[in-house]
Amino acid sequence: MANQVQISKKRKFVADGVFYAELNEFLQRTLAEDGYAGVEVRVTPIRTEIIIRATRTREVLGEKGRRIRELTALVQKRYNFPENSVELFAERVENRANCAMAQCESLRYKLLGGLAARRAVFGVMRFVMENGAKGCEVIISGKMRAQRAKAMKFRQGYLISTGEPKKHYIDEAVRHVAMRQGMIGIKVKIMMSHDPEGKMGPKMMLPDKIEVMEPKEEVVPVMQGIQEDEAPAYEVEEGYDQ
Repeated sequence: MANQVQISKKRKFVADGVFYAELNEFLQRTLAEDGYAGVEVRVTPIRTEIIIRATRTREVLGEKGRRIRELTALVQKRYNFPENSVELFAERVENRANCAMAQCESLRYKLLGGLAARRAVFGVMRFVMENGAKGCEVIISGKMRAQRAKAMKFRQGYLISTGEPKKHYIDEAVRHVAMRQGMIGIKVKIMMSHDPEGKMGPKMMLPDKIEVMEPKEEVVPVMQGIQEDEAPAYEVEEGYDQ
């Protein structure tokens, strides 16, 4: 990433993917309590910008920006970036109910706090659906109460699972919770609703969504009444018996 060495395109794509995966994993572990919701890497000719999306940006920045500077220094040293060539920013998530990562972390902390799995899931699903999501699915698998592991699936609303719209409408996240009885897996899927402005949901409409327009009011032509004095006169030809 940092070294300007000529490498093949194939190797560059692999290196970029590894860098993103490592960075995402590091931030996920470091900022789990601060509502971490993803990262975006923008490479410009002058510097590399790393935008951290989180629900609590104040905690990510720290007191007087101390924490974000620490994270910047760590990333710079780990990937051998030149001085002042990498910068970290924190971006607030507008609607955390539509963010699968944030809801996964919320569910994780509820389970670690000792709340019953079913109750914790219903709480998360209610919050998601009340904030305008189209559908939600939560899967919890592992040892809940008994010694035997099982999987529980909770679903509400409308969810799509295939095609191009899935990339835009479905937000998905997976987390692992280290409980006393063993490891528990959590998977959260949220289907966002359409937003023409693209702030609270995708701009693109679903292809099977048909909008029936209101019919236009038809203007019926009104014929003007013919007056008696303007009535057409009919001529009678002579030569016929009346």
